[in-house]
Amino acid sequence: MEIRTEHDAAQHRFVLYVGEEVAAISEYFETEEQRTFFHTVTFPHYRGQGLAAVLTEYALDDTRTSGMTVVPSCWFVREFIETNTVKYGSLLTSAEPHA
Repeated sequence: MEIRTEHDAAQHRFVLYVGEEVAAISEYFETEEQRTFFHTVTFPHYRGQGLAAVLTEYALDDTRTSGMTVVPSCWFVREFIETNTVKYGSLLTSAEPHA
């Protein structure tokens, strides 16, 4: 199973492909300083394989590289950061993970 992730900046989303098929997406709003992740979905055929976590890690790493902070409006992104606070907690716009 070939997995590929990419940042589709024009559509304000991160995409994970399995082969040539879109398997998961994470959408966001962006300002100069932050990304608000509001929707992450793994399509039914690909659920239960950890692909949303792979995509979220890629999106958060890209956000860090861009020098931005995160507002985790999406429950999945929020829980992912809460579970991985050592690595991603510093991306939050406040000290509270539920901000």
